[in-house]
Amino acid sequence: MEQKKILIITYYWPPAGGPGVQRWLKFAKYLPESGWKPVIYTPENPSYPLLDESLLKDVPQNLEIIKTKIWEPYQLAEKLNKSNKKFKAGQFDVGKNQSWKSKLSIWVRGNFFIPDARVFWVKPSVKFLEQYLKENKIDVVVTSGPPHSLHMIGLGLKEKFPNLKWIADFRDPWTEISYYKHLKLTKSSDRKHRQLESAVFKKADITLATSYTDAENFRKAGANAVCITNGFDEEAKKQKSEIVKGQKNETFTLSYIGVLEQLRNPENLWKVLDELIKENKDFANSFTLKFAGRVDDKILQFIENSSLKDHLLNLGYIAHDKAVEEMANSSLLLITNFPNESSKGIIPGKIFEYLATGKQIISFGPDEADVSRILTETGAGKHFNYQDSKAVKEFILHKFELWKDGSLLENTQNIEQFSRKNLTKKLVEIL
Repeated sequence: MEQKKILIITYYWPPAGGPGVQRWLKFAKYLPESGWKPVIYTPENPSYPLLDESLLKDVPQNLEIIKTKIWEPYQLAEKLNKSNKKFKAGQFDVGKNQSWKSKLSIWVRGNFFIPDARVFWVKPSVKFLEQYLKENKIDVVVTSGPPHSLHMIGLGLKEKFPNLKWIADFRDPWTEISYYKHLKLTKSSDRKHRQLESAVFKKADITLATSYTDAENFRKAGANAVCITNGFDEEAKKQKSEIVKGQKNETFTLSYIGVLEQLRNPENLWKVLDELIKENKDFANSFTLKFAGRVDDKILQFIENSSLKDHLLNLGYIAHDKAVEEMANSSLLLITNFPNESSKGIIPGKIFEYLATGKQIISFGPDEADVSRILTETGAGKHFNYQDSKAVKEFILHKFELWKDGSLLENTQNIEQFSRKNLTKKLVEIL
C-alpha cells in the first residue's frame, strides 16, 4: 500500500520550545504507523521566543523538512523596545503596567500586521508551495496557527488548487483569544481580521480545534470543526513513572511548570498560601512553592512581598526533559487560565503532561471550563475560579494532610484517550 502524504505547514518546529511545537511534532512521529508520510514546511530563519534543543531528538530521522526564508519585523521591534520580546509569545503588559512604547508597539502589531507579524512569509510561501505541489503528490495540507498568517498560506493554496484537501489547525482561537481585545484595533482592522478568519473557516475542509468549546464556537462561525485535544507522549509517561517510583517528596511541593504571565495570575491562591503559612505551623515547615519556567516580574514581586518568599524555589526556564522531572517531583501541580468566560475553551497543553505524572492538579480559570471537564473525567484534581478562596484552602489542606500520612495517591483513570498515539489515530480517521 502506497503511503499517503501530508504536508504540515508550521512556524514552530524544534529547536523552538514551548507547547505549540509539540502538537505536530508528535503527530509527525506517529502518523507513519498509520500509513501517512508527513512532510514539514517551516521557516529557515525564524525568530522563536523560546528554544529547547531537547525536542530535536523527537524529530523522526528520515522526515522530509522543507524550508524557506522569512522576514519578520520582530528583530526591528526588539531593538526599539526590549519588552517587545513578549509579543512573540502572545504576551504583553496590560493596563497600568503599559509604557507608551508598549502601547505604540501593540497598536502597530494589531493594525499594520494583519493577521500578525509573520504575514510577510505568506506570498513567498504560496509561490514556493504552488511549485512544490505541482511536482509532488500531496494528499492533505495542514496549516497550524498561531501565527494565523499560516492559514493565509492555506487559503492561497486552496485558491490555486480548489480540490486540495486542507485542514486548518487552530492551536488557539483567532478573534476569540483573550488578548485580541487588547490589540487596540481600528474598526477596519478588526473587520479585516474577522473577514480573514471567516474565509479560513469557510474554505478549509476541516478546522481542527484543541478544545471542546473552541470546536463549538468555530462551528457556530461556519467552520466544519472537530476537536482533537493535545496530549501526552507514551514514552514520556514511562520515563515519568520511573522517576516517580518509590519517591515521597521531602516537602509538600506545589509546582507551576511553564510560562506564567500577568493575565493568568491566581492572586487568590497566593493569598490562601500566605494565610496557611501564617496560621499553620505544620504547613509552614513543610511547604515549597516551585516555579520552573518564565514567571512575570510583577508576580514575583507580589510573592517577594508576602510570607511565600521564604518558601519559593524559582528554577527559571529549563529544558523540557528537566521540566518533566520537576513535575514528577511535586505533590500538587498548578495550572492557570485567563479568568474571562471567553477563555473557558482553553486547555493548556501542560495539563496532559501533568495527567501523565499521576499527580493531583489544582486549576484556576473561568467557571465551567473545559479543563474542569477533563479533571472531573480523570479524577485528577479540581478547578476553581479566581474568586474562590475558602474552597481552595480546604482543597490544599486536604491534600496536605494526605501527603503527611503518605496517602496522597497517584491518579490516572481514563487518561489513555489523551495519549499522542490515540490522538493520532483520531487524526487518521479524519484524514
